[in-house]
Amino acid sequence: MAGTSGWVPSRYGSAQRFVIQPQAAPALAVLHIVMSNVDAATRARLDALIEEGSDLFDRFDREVRDKRFHPFVAASYDTVCDALIELRATLPERERRSRFLEWGSATGVVAIMADMLGFEACGIEIDDRLVDTARDLAKRHQSGARFAAGSFIPAGYRWKPKAGDGRMGTIGVGRLAYPELGYGLDDFDVVYGYPWDGEQPMMEDIMRLHGGPHALLLLMDPVAGLHVSKQRSPNR
Repeated sequence: MAGTSGWVPSRYGSAQRFVIQPQAAPALAVLHIVMSNVDAATRARLDALIEEGSDLFDRFDREVRDKRFHPFVAASYDTVCDALIELRATLPERERRSRFLEWGSATGVVAIMADMLGFEACGIEIDDRLVDTARDLAKRHQSGARFAAGSFIPAGYRWKPKAGDGRMGTIGVGRLAYPELGYGLDDFDVVYGYPWDGEQPMMEDIMRLHGGPHALLLLMDPVAGLHVSKQRSPNR
């Protein structure tokens, strides 16, 4: 279900959070309202991308996930698109080419979407085959989004939750992907992820310790919608 067109302030731990609340109106109607903030050509490109991205996931679900577990589950692309359009509209003109990073970018739809909206967009994905798919999708849609194969976990990071269970869920560990992009995590202004249950605190911890001091973290929740937070380290 798509979100509303306004930010709703709330608090979550040490982060200043904003939640795009679900809305009962049909998703397409909400998307049309928010899409009015972009020009017709961009709107058409986004529509085509979302349609192909949904088809790609349906095929991936049948061919891969029906046979074995794979952590890739597509987000509600309409909801994420709404949020990115709103977010970009709130930025000063000089910041609208902000750097955007998608953690676990899979087929690359969200990163390509961000590129279409004017962000300098990148994606990191542990599955080499999905990275190839994302690069092909970007070419077909004439997008400059870049993708790197590997892990988005910064060098030296260790997950140390208060409960003592340091398991990392579906988040893969592999070669560090940031050098291929030419940026560190702290060089990105907006970071997006779609965590599985229990992974959100670790993503927030990574941003708190290694993200830029003014960066925004966008996390998708299939029930609560998209959360946008500004992680603040006590040492910054």
